[in-house]
Amino acid sequence: MTEVTMNIWRGDSNGGNFEQYKLERVEGEVVLDVVHRIQATLAPDLACRWNCKAGKCGSCSAEIDGKPSLMCMTRMDTLPNDTITITPMKTFPIIKDLVTDVSFNYVMARQIPPFTPGKPQPDGTYRMQQVDIDRAQEFHKCIECFLCQDVCHVIRDHEVNKLYYAGPRFFVKLASLEMHPLDTVDRRALMREYLGLGFCNITKCCTEVCPEHIKITDNAIIPLKERVVDASYDPIAWLGRKIRRKSKMTAQEAYELAPARVAPTSLDGIPATAVED
Repeated sequence: MTEVTMNIWRGDSNGGNFEQYKLERVEGEVVLDVVHRIQATLAPDLACRWNCKAGKCGSCSAEIDGKPSLMCMTRMDTLPNDTITITPMKTFPIIKDLVTDVSFNYVMARQIPPFTPGKPQPDGTYRMQQVDIDRAQEFHKCIECFLCQDVCHVIRDHEVNKLYYAGPRFFVKLASLEMHPLDTVDRRALMREYLGLGFCNITKCCTEVCPEHIKITDNAIIPLKERVVDASYDPIAWLGRKIRRKSKMTAQEAYELAPARVAPTSLDGIPATAVED
């Protein structure tokens, strides 16, 4: 049996260092299996998150040889070196060892007005086309592992942007809402003014690390950018909405209907409002 060296970051918010653990390779293992063996035999105080071990809960996110990955979905035999380095996600504050504080994401989630359907059909049902279902289906595959948030340089390299930049996970959420034909809330100005959609320069790094293979950039972020541009700068689109008399609820009105949500504030403390047609 060959040996493998696991170089794991150990520490907390006050600092830390790497510790090496040598173990025998076992055929068929994933990185999380090896971490569990280390906990069972060499370092019982090693902290890491995990739950399903099936790539569906998003709990065991870490950086493996520098790439944001799920430990339960990274097979040992796909890693080229005999020394494997595991670090916590660099974008979020460290709690202990491989466990990070991802509460920033839950704060952002509360700032998005929820799905708000209009009135049902006279028979009490809601109807939509299959093409509309298919368009947004992939967005609902998100397991909230936050690997896309971790790799996004807008969040990682600029700490202040965390206050004004929702990040790719929530652009996926916004896309699922904006593309829903039954939703009645206009979130376009919210995205432009308070959730930082314009900061994204579509490098597709978020798409590359998504374990669910969601085309975050092509199918969510770029279409959202197009919608924001149409709402804010296209006079023909503005005229068309006037002629058709189509308007949606503002984001502020949506917050009033959902008190559990928190409206983001500008630097002057002014709550966000949506585009008015």
